[in-house]
Amino acid sequence: MIRSADIREWRNHDMVDLQGHKIGVLEAIYVDTRTDEPAVATVRTGLPTRQRLVFVPVDEAVVGPGYVKVAYHKGLVKKAPSMGMDDVLPAEREEAIFQCYDMPYTPSASGARLLARR
Repeated sequence: MIRSADIREWRNHDMVDLQGHKIGVLEAIYVDTRTDEPAVATVRTGLPTRQRLVFVPVDEAVVGPGYVKVAYHKGLVKKAPSMGMDDVLPAEREEAIFQCYDMPYTPSASGARLLARR
């Protein structure tokens, strides 16, 4: 699992799936605002002139020398919600990320965001 202290260290390293297939490059980590623990990462994918950021959970991620391995297959990650390289995740799109990976989504009573970029 990626610990909060490790976030900056692993930025720009390869992200790979269960079989070691490269998904893309780790761009940023979003933490769960209730626990301040890493929840999902954005992964830079696509051709250099047509890149996008795809969301993938890091709850079972394992770090290695130069890579972060996630517990999801590359095909699923490529179909996950994404955004442009300079975009910001709107609060109303958070639920789609959780649904894509069959993770429970419980919005806060106050309507506050569940994910915050670090």
